[in-house]
Amino acid sequence: MRFSLLATIALVLCSASAAAQYTDRTRDGDAPLLAPKIEHVGVNEHLGERVPVDVPFIDEQGRQVTLGEYINAGKPSVLVFAYHSCPKLCSMVLDATAKGLAGVPASMGKDYGMTVLSIDPLDTTERANLKRNQVLAKYGRAGAERGLHFLTGTKENIDRVANAVGFEYDYDKETKQYGHAAAIMLLSPTGKLARYLYGLEFFANDLRVGLLEASKGNTISTLDQVILYCYQYNHDQSKYVLVARNVMKVAGALTIVAMLAVFTLLKLRERIKNASETLPL
Repeated sequence: MRFSLLATIALVLCSASAAAQYTDRTRDGDAPLLAPKIEHVGVNEHLGERVPVDVPFIDEQGRQVTLGEYINAGKPSVLVFAYHSCPKLCSMVLDATAKGLAGVPASMGKDYGMTVLSIDPLDTTERANLKRNQVLAKYGRAGAERGLHFLTGTKENIDRVANAVGFEYDYDKETKQYGHAAAIMLLSPTGKLARYLYGLEFFANDLRVGLLEASKGNTISTLDQVILYCYQYNHDQSKYVLVARNVMKVAGALTIVAMLAVFTLLKLRERIKNASETLPL
């Protein structure tokens, strides 16, 4: 399924033209950053397909790693495409992701991981670390550094992963910027694509349910199973919504359980009372 996000992307990227004082000094002197052309930008969902795990990258510590070390580690994970000289959109997506995840009871680094893959082959480890520290500060929870990784690599390897997940981006030579969608992907513990989320705001509830959905291969609590039963992803709204029918079923079942519990308690009290009345003085 293809999601065209051109209107949203154009709105955000066009605001970059207001940043006339901001320049990309890493490429071409003081050329101002303008909104790039975005004819070849979008997302083709490849739900259920596995992300290639053998692709080599450089992590935030300068080590050569494979993508599979972070997305095939037995826990669900969040995959984000970005680039670190991006004047606006990438930071907005990363900030929104960190803010949303901060509201999820599960903890990054313990219960799930997050991998940010730069789409710019000119990005450096230093840039990646700077952005990583900003995301960690935004998330604001101890231990997250164990689960948050920023990867850089060659265009060939970046494209291998981008093509596998259906993430289409485009580089505009005139503005020296990348056009790309505002989207993140949730992966299963084995690196399969479980859910795509879109926009510039990711609600904690959507991330929580999405991560639970991605974790189906693992054992989850009864409460989490109830949450998954009551929520369903709505493609038209690009969010998880309550399924009224299922909520009513759960509510009905809980009512029956409660009634049975009260009935059992009353019968038990009656038996205790009768037994005490028949005891000899």
